[in-house]
Amino acid sequence: MKERLIFHVDVNSAYLSWEAVHQLKNGASTDIRTIPSIIGGDTSLRKGVVLAKSLPAKRFRIHTGEPVTDALTKCPTLQSFQPNFPLYHKYSKAFITILKKYAPVVEQVSIDEAYLDMSGLHYFYSTPLEAAEKIQTDIRETLDFTVNIGISSNKLLAKMASDFEKPDKVHTLFPDEIPVKMWPLPVRDLLFLGKSSEQKLIDAGIKTIGDLAHENKSKIQQLLGDKAGQQLYQYSRGLDDSPVKSQPDEAKGFSVETTFNDDIVSLEKIFPILLEQCDVLATRMRRKKKKCTCISVTFRTLDFRNKSHQMKLANATDITDEIYTDARNLFRESWKGQPLRLIGVSLTGL
Repeated sequence: MKERLIFHVDVNSAYLSWEAVHQLKNGASTDIRTIPSIIGGDTSLRKGVVLAKSLPAKRFRIHTGEPVTDALTKCPTLQSFQPNFPLYHKYSKAFITILKKYAPVVEQVSIDEAYLDMSGLHYFYSTPLEAAEKIQTDIRETLDFTVNIGISSNKLLAKMASDFEKPDKVHTLFPDEIPVKMWPLPVRDLLFLGKSSEQKLIDAGIKTIGDLAHENKSKIQQLLGDKAGQQLYQYSRGLDDSPVKSQPDEAKGFSVETTFNDDIVSLEKIFPILLEQCDVLATRMRRKKKKCTCISVTFRTLDFRNKSHQMKLANATDITDEIYTDARNLFRESWKGQPLRLIGVSLTGL
């Protein structure tokens, strides 16, 4: 069996980068990536949440997901721009097109990130780093934005590696590097670990990913529950055998999910995410000349339990606003305020 080589490629501050490139191509004199700026709505109306931020904005401790009003308080000179989803789809498509030049299997997991199965391609590159740098250069020179690339033997470690120092970096996290690069990190940095689980672990004296990896598995399951404890224990040891797969064949419908590193606890943060998801799915349907007659929303709570709620439509639709209105209503009806780690929408009955 050939040794696996997996890349995780993540666009640096995608929405803001794509807006910056668009503005520069249309004659703008300032690159908004170089000033305190966000994607998140109209500052004159003081509405919306931060969807993306520049590095200068990050220095003001502005966080993705916080209300624009809070961001303005931290930085009164902050420039804010409304989301432009059709533009994002255009750049996302171009981004994925480049990735498909380098790997036979590309799994797009969101609008701005993808996994590449580079296994067996060592004949074409002297090292994995050389391959990653070629991809970075191609994207930078062709599309004018930057990406981070994480390299490992599985998807979990590749994703962890791509989240190391940003922007425009390449990082490796192979199994033999786990003790040095991953285990010293605070336990909160482990993929999919929520704040509630973090606090339980810290209270039990488990402060780093290494502490978690060296603890008794049954103790972790007692603290976090059987399923969540088992999964996070495996992750702390760098174990993940999930395959990289191209988008599955269209069958029963279209769906999209977004996973968060921080807890989502307010409708003000949830609704912009739902709108983006509905727009992505509606665009896919129109491209395939389909309409849906059933809408479902899904969310995952901190105990790793998924809950969903669906409704049948009187008339088939492919219109973003109609789908978003129904998805928003479904969410209001089914969510009881629990902190969330995942939100998803699916459209069926095509």
